[in-house]
Amino acid sequence: MKVSGFTFVRNAVKFDYPVAEAIRSVLPLCDEFVVAAGNSDDNTRELIASIDPAKIRIIDTVWDDNLRAGGKVLAVETDKALDAVSDDCDWAFYIQADEIVPETFHSAIKAGMERFKDDPRVEGLLFNYLHFFGSYDYVASSRDWYRREVRIIRKREGIRSYRDAQGFRNNGKKLRVKQIDATIYHYGWVKSPGSQQARLESFHKHWHDDNWVKNHIPAAPEFDYSNISGLKPFPGNHPSVMKERISMKNWEFHPDPGKNRLSVKQKALRLIEDLVGWRPGEYKNYRLI
Repeated sequence: MKVSGFTFVRNAVKFDYPVAEAIRSVLPLCDEFVVAAGNSDDNTRELIASIDPAKIRIIDTVWDDNLRAGGKVLAVETDKALDAVSDDCDWAFYIQADEIVPETFHSAIKAGMERFKDDPRVEGLLFNYLHFFGSYDYVASSRDWYRREVRIIRKREGIRSYRDAQGFRNNGKKLRVKQIDATIYHYGWVKSPGSQQARLESFHKHWHDDNWVKNHIPAAPEFDYSNISGLKPFPGNHPSVMKERISMKNWEFHPDPGKNRLSVKQKALRLIEDLVGWRPGEYKNYRLI
């Protein structure tokens, strides 16, 4: 079985993305790894090149900063990386610059790829998600956060990155996928308040024009993490690749318990989800088979 990893990245150092940890977290499962390294203002490319030169292949890209509708440029860059992976791979393993695969799930992931490798109906494998927010000590638990997404796909003509690189579609149709027992840890909302503010001011320019950004993302020295509901303490362990980063970059964050108060409707919906695992009205960018 041949597995090719791929991702895209730009200004990871400047905006404090754990891209080196993201790549390292999946590298043991991959035979090669392709990184579409965008035109950065920092030493992101040098960081990527230092990880594992024998296994990582860098393609240099230039982002089209005029693609500011719906984050399309992110999908374009994802497809550049996907196009560069080996044509003979059985699976292509996608990871974004703020996503980490805990090593505890490596066996389950490998078993899933082996199990469905020769089943042509299966176009991708579906992962669970855990979203950290504010600090490494809390996870988001409200219905606003997606629970699952496809991160392992076939390299087939027609399978392309979808919208803002949320997932993938095959000629516009949802991928036929199998769920595997593995969870991706999403750390995009864990940065110092200053770094998070800088990221958002830049990030939204890939979706909106300058006037929208000015009106909706007001300039500020720090991001206000207090305006969030539905947080829970994280009782588990973080992936080993994140230990050094966490020891150096965790900070005090004490969310207001009052923010976790839910309406009667929200309580009912959460009760249903907790009891039977069904989230009414959930958007799914895939088709389970």
